[in-house]
Amino acid sequence: VKWLYLHCAHCNPWFLSPPLGDENADRGNWNSKKEYLLSMIGYAVGLGNVWRFPYLTYKHGGGAFLIPYVIMLSVAGLPLFFMESSLGQFCSQGPINVWKAVPIFQGVGITMMLVSTFVSIYYNVIIAYSIYYLFASFQEPLPWSDCSNWSDMNCNITAREYCNMTAYNGSLMAVNTSMIADGNQSCLEEFLASVPLQSPSERYWDVVALQRTSSMDETGPVVWHLALCLLLGWILIAAALFKGIKSSGKVVYFTATFPYAVLLILLIRGVTLEGARNGIEYYIGSQSNLTKLSEAEVWKDAATQIFFSLSIAWGGLTALASYNKFHNNCYKDSIIVCITNCSTSIFAGFAIFSILGHMAHVYGKPVSEVAQAGFGLAFIAYPDALSKLPISPLWSILFFFMLITLGLDSQFAGIEVITTCLQDAYPKVLKAKRGLITVLICIVLFLLGLPCVTGAGIYWVNLIDTFCAGWILLVAGLLEVFGLSCIYGGNRFIKDIEMMIGTKHALFWIWWRACWFFITPVVLLVILGWSLYTFTAPTYGSVEYPQWGIALGWCMTVFCLVWIPIVAVWKLVKASGNPWQRLKSVCSPTKDWGPYLECHRNERYGQAGMNDANVYVISNKNSTRL
Repeated sequence: VKWLYLHCAHCNPWFLSPPLGDENADRGNWNSKKEYLLSMIGYAVGLGNVWRFPYLTYKHGGGAFLIPYVIMLSVAGLPLFFMESSLGQFCSQGPINVWKAVPIFQGVGITMMLVSTFVSIYYNVIIAYSIYYLFASFQEPLPWSDCSNWSDMNCNITAREYCNMTAYNGSLMAVNTSMIADGNQSCLEEFLASVPLQSPSERYWDVVALQRTSSMDETGPVVWHLALCLLLGWILIAAALFKGIKSSGKVVYFTATFPYAVLLILLIRGVTLEGARNGIEYYIGSQSNLTKLSEAEVWKDAATQIFFSLSIAWGGLTALASYNKFHNNCYKDSIIVCITNCSTSIFAGFAIFSILGHMAHVYGKPVSEVAQAGFGLAFIAYPDALSKLPISPLWSILFFFMLITLGLDSQFAGIEVITTCLQDAYPKVLKAKRGLITVLICIVLFLLGLPCVTGAGIYWVNLIDTFCAGWILLVAGLLEVFGLSCIYGGNRFIKDIEMMIGTKHALFWIWWRACWFFITPVVLLVILGWSLYTFTAPTYGSVEYPQWGIALGWCMTVFCLVWIPIVAVWKLVKASGNPWQRLKSVCSPTKDWGPYLECHRNERYGQAGMNDANVYVISNKNSTRL
């Protein structure tokens, strides 16, 4: 009777009195629903929302790009987001242990953890870039606003012109046109040669910030100012995650909300600048090109952006949701986070392109020539635009501080994936040492990230991003939806969800069934096939990677994916019976699969320690079968 009283009073909020502290005393829970939502929004809304989405939108027809973007959100983004968060919340386990539902696919969880580990290494390097630029912004004027004493002859906003002159021996030599002008001579137009130079911001990025070498073959020394910024980034992460979600849940109140304040400020400032209208029209205005919708690449990029922007198949969604209380409405949360994430991407585009439009006006160039993709937008084009504004250090400080906060809360979830997987594997050993484990993980990842802050560091960052944060995630996502929908059983999974959020009408599940059973797997398969078919070796600008670098990239890809077949074979070998019995065994849930707490394991999952399967507790709202 005492066990019955304590057990039901702890798990059933309507039995006698509300529970004190966490519902799950072993793993802990979020302090509040607000902290969970902010953590999920902070994880989903990252650096890609600021530089990747606006660039793709203007590249693929402006406002027309929103059509495939919203469609892909509906058929791929939301279904997978809802699936992952529901799975983690249902069993209160991380991305590896959730595959007790389908043991043969447990390698998928290992792949997710490894991808999060590789990405965490280089993602914090990008945060280190932002930290360095933040410190450099406390100068007037901004150091990248002109070619000052740090620069060389290759720094200029215009191209250098040469004239091909025939030497006395019949060979050709290049002479600066200014020298010809000084000699009262002229150069015919057909002999003029233009050599492009780098703008001050681009030259500052290469020469001062990165101290970039000519290729990946030339490693160069450690860039110490970046190494110190990287160390500071890891210190901030270790401090925020020292007590797990109990401490990170407090930090996200700032890191998840501050970027919106900065984006609003930048938007207000941007739309008041001359030329801002041209930038917005390039982004999502009158120049929208609906004919782009007939191109397959547009749909592929829209789906890829949705997939990566929502952080699907990284393991973070499962890890964060595993700390929810069992009856949390994960469906409602998924809708809120997905809509917030996509709205943020669109909103950020207005703030970015309004200022880029002003820069195009200042230089007298079209917006297409000043808008760049990836690192070029965040650390070259936009800093250059900010340097042209009055009180430029203020805007630069706000912008890079926003990038830091965007990166940090995404990084929180990446590290949480690793610690959650370790804690689930060794719960008794690591429960009291979570802070120490977090610090050790941060130290190891800092050391592994040091090659990324050498002279060749940017090449390493780009290489890891290409081979570890690309189509591996599509493979993991495809196997995830196939494993849960086809092997575990989509209808069984729906019943699991209804145990948490309550029974829904059959019409409610029509769309989700259609996506999980057919639409989403087909979309992912097409995107994966198209990505592999169109794959080209990565480059950084015009710099090509050496063959050993490409081979190393494929080795990282194989290292992440190889655990899927290894674990599947190991599970089959370890199982007993004939081949069919073994296959059936590893495709069926384990005995301990189900809700973490006994009070949530209804008649579908049995009751440990209870011989009588028909004991009921009558409460004022419902009857709970024990």
